[in-house]
Parts: sequence; C-alpha cells; structure tokens
Amino acid sequence: MNKRKLSFWEIWNMSFGFLGIQMGFALQNANASRILQIFGADVHELSWFWIVAPLTGLIVQPIIGYYSDKTWTRLGRRRPYFLTGAVLASLGLLLMPNADMFTAFMPALWVGAGMLMIMDASFNVAMEPFRALVADNLPSDQRTLGFSVQTALIGFGAVIGSWLPYAFVNWFGISNVAEVGKVPFHLLLSFIIGAIVLIGSILVTVFTTKEYTPEELKAFEEESDNEKPEETSSLLNIFSDFRKMPLTMKQLSWVQFFSWFALFGMWVFSTPAIAHHVYGLPIEDHSSKAYQDAGDWVGFLFGVYNAVSAIFAFFLPAIALKIGRKLTHSVCLVIGGVSFISMYFISNEMLLIIPMIGIGFAWASILAMPYAILAGAIPARKMGVYMGIFNFFIVLPQIVNALIGGPLVKYFYNGNAMYALVISGVSFIIAALLVNRVKDVDDKVILNKS
Repeated sequence: MNKRKLSFWEIWNMSFGFLGIQMGFALQNANASRILQIFGADVHELSWFWIVAPLTGLIVQPIIGYYSDKTWTRLGRRRPYFLTGAVLASLGLLLMPNADMFTAFMPALWVGAGMLMIMDASFNVAMEPFRALVADNLPSDQRTLGFSVQTALIGFGAVIGSWLPYAFVNWFGISNVAEVGKVPFHLLLSFIIGAIVLIGSILVTVFTTKEYTPEELKAFEEESDNEKPEETSSLLNIFSDFRKMPLTMKQLSWVQFFSWFALFGMWVFSTPAIAHHVYGLPIEDHSSKAYQDAGDWVGFLFGVYNAVSAIFAFFLPAIALKIGRKLTHSVCLVIGGVSFISMYFISNEMLLIIPMIGIGFAWASILAMPYAILAGAIPARKMGVYMGIFNFFIVLPQIVNALIGGPLVKYFYNGNAMYALVISGVSFIIAALLVNRVKDVDDKVILNKS
C-alpha cells in the first residue's frame, strides 16, 4: 500500500495557505520593530519585545504537534490547527498597528508587544501542522518538490507582504507620515489586507485538500518500516520523544540553531541598521519621514529576498537531485552568509538589493531542505509531534538572540545595529559547515533516481 503521487496543482493547493501565512509573517518581520519604536521602544529594547513570541512557540509547538497527530475531526487531522492559527494571527495583524486604541487600559507599547506575541505564536500554530500535512500526504520522492512548492508560495506571499507599505507610498501616493506615537495609514492598510488574504488562502487549502485517515497512515508506516505501534498515548510522551529523537534530527538541530539565530537578527535589526548605517540617520531617530522611508525600503528589500526564494525554490528539487540535499543546503547558506557580511561595506541603499539576492537563495533552502531531510528520518505516526519538537531549534536561537542581541548592540556596537547583521552572516557560515555532519536517510535514494 503506497501513498498516491499528487499532481503539481494538488500540491500547490495543499500548500496555498502558506501564501497568506507568509504574507502576514512578512508584514510582521519588516514592520514590527518600527511600529514598536513608534510606540516608544528604544533600539536596544527591540529584541526583548520580540522574545515573547519564540518563548510562546517553544511551549505551544510540541503540544500542537502532539494533538494534531491524535486529532481526527470533520475537517481532518491538521486542518483544524492551521485554520485556528490563521484566525488568531489575523486578529493580531488587525490589532497590533492599532495598539494605541487601548491606551486607556495600558501603554500602546505593551499592547503592541502583546499583539506581536499573539501573531508570532499563531503563525507557528499554523505553520508546523502545514509542514506535517505535506509529509503526511506525499511519498518520500515527492517531498522535496512538496516543500519546494511550499517555499515558492512562502516567497510569493512574503513579497506581497513586504512590498505593500512601499507600494502604497511610492505607487499610490499614500503618505507614510503620521503624528508622533501614531502608526502611518499605509501600514494600517497593509496589515488589514494581510489579515484578509491570510484567511482567504487558508480556506483554499481547507476546501481543496483531503487528508489520509489515521488508519491509512498507520498502514503506510507498517508497510514501509514495520515499526511497533506506540505503547501509550500521553502528552508526556513529548518528553520521551525529545530524548529519542532520530540522529538526523539531532544533527539538523545545530544547523537550524545557527540559521535561525541569523534570521532573527535580520528581522529585528535591519530597519535601525540600514537607517543608521546606510541612510546616516541618528540612532535615536525613529519618527521622521526619512526613517519611515528607510523602513519602507527595508520592506522592499525583504520582498527582494523573498521573491528570489520563490523563484529559486522551483530549481531546488533539480539541484538536489544532481548534488544532494546536504550540499545544496550548505552552498546556499554560504552564499547567504557572505551576503550578510557584505552589507557592512555598502553605503548606497540601491546596492543592498545585491546581498538580498544571496540571502534569498539561503532563505529558499532553509524553508525546504531541512524539512525534506527530516521527513525521511521520522515515523509517520509522529510526524506532527516531531515537526513541533523540531520547532524548538527555530525558537531557541531566536530566544538566545533576543536576550543578547539588544545588549550587544547597545554596549559593544555603540548602537550601530549593522554589526548584528554581520554576526548573522557568520552564523550562516557556521550552519553551512554543520550541514556536512547531517545523515540524510533518503539522499542515496534520491541521488540514485537522478
């Protein structure tokens, strides 16, 4: 008994919700820091406000993964979870830039930070069951394609989300200036559109994609590896599963740690880094029109790396067939690392497009290769919980960066956040070296088929 091979468009529809998830995620990544600064945060405090989101993900993800493995409802196994995550993330998108509406109850800065927490946790609730859905529904030789299609949709959604504020100002003439302490209208409008697209794209997946029943998945697993069924069913099994995680997952955990440490630094510090280092603005300036222009340009740059990743994702399966998934991932990470470091030597904002192209190659690979490698090393009956546990190695480096990133910028970099981006480059290169230690269970099978 084998899983049915899906057509390209079936895989596309199955992953389509990622377009909306990543559109919202991109709006958050490109604009949350400057929104928090509008509400009164200092640059060295930004990483501390971001820390709540990965902390929440650290707790929520394995639980969501565990219960999505055990759930079967009229909507299926994974779909109830990413639909719920999408609804909550949409509420966060609507409320974060409007946090000043709640100043009668608490400062806007704290409300905004709370909405950031809700958004990021909800995106994680939606994303990991989505990744498990791809692994559930696809045979092993289609998983690289499946995760690459996901990466492409992530890229398309992120381009739209990243470019919306820039487009409203430069293409439609909407002002990016507001009163002190107020979020400009072009950002408010962008977040509203992001919430609508998020819900709509998730519904496309919910209504067009069927899931295998738990009984069918169990039959597939018994056919492939004859593993014994799980002896007990308890939420506490998460801890034993963590201890028993496959060797491949342990090795990938270090790759993920340094990859996501770098990405967190980029998302948190890009706007103040580029505003100060490239635009020449004072470190304390976060309300002027020039600063808003810098922030809009950062959004455009984020759109560039996501556009590159969306296009490059279609080439990843073919490249991996030729040289293997490990080498593909390692090369992409090195390109991304060198690109980060090169930003320190750039003084013209237009030239920043060049390193963003390199970062796009790395981002495409980060979103596809580790999951394609991991899916072949974990049992199907625990796909959800292990995808949730794997999220540890995404949120833990963000927590570490959140704790040390702000003090490093303040006390070691004299407020120049560009050095945080250089450290991101070094971190990418370390991750690339660690890829060589990873055991890819399916790699020989994939290469033989080429």
